[in-house]
Amino acid sequence: MEVVVPDEFKPLYEVSASRPIVKIPAEVLRKVAEPVTKFDRLTERLIDQMSKEMQRASGIGLAAPQLGQLKRIIIIHPGEERPLALVNPEIIESEGTQLGQEGCLSIPGLYGDVLRADRVVVRAHDARGRLMEYEMAGLPSRVVQHEIDHLDGVLFIDKVDPATLHWMHPDEASETE
Repeated sequence: MEVVVPDEFKPLYEVSASRPIVKIPAEVLRKVAEPVTKFDRLTERLIDQMSKEMQRASGIGLAAPQLGQLKRIIIIHPGEERPLALVNPEIIESEGTQLGQEGCLSIPGLYGDVLRADRVVVRAHDARGRLMEYEMAGLPSRVVQHEIDHLDGVLFIDKVDPATLHWMHPDEASETE
């Protein structure tokens, strides 16, 4: 799906040192990220940078490709708990469905309804390389699925119900990726 950005939203699409999150139509957002094989200082630095940029952008999730890094790393922060870094995440179980509004820090201002699994079990490494499993339901499940999609070059606009797409300033939206 091609997105035509309205003029009043175009300033949100500028990328700079102070706003480094990659925006559509950047090619990196459509590429498949590579698995992380070394858990070292560089991995930890990328995770730290991702967490800071996600929080600075008032997001609830971010994938490494959104910072131009084709690494299979995501950060999610859909609630009161600390941000969670997942390295090489994969969904190993899912059930149920939920329909909810999504947005994306790489497509600021555009929102729409996406059908996702209601509950997932995710297997991933932590920042130190330890293999873990996480069970998530509701919003955390939605966020982790959205971010894992980014690792495969898939954007929410590929799964959205087109009839629900609408533009709204991110400050007015209650949830952004």
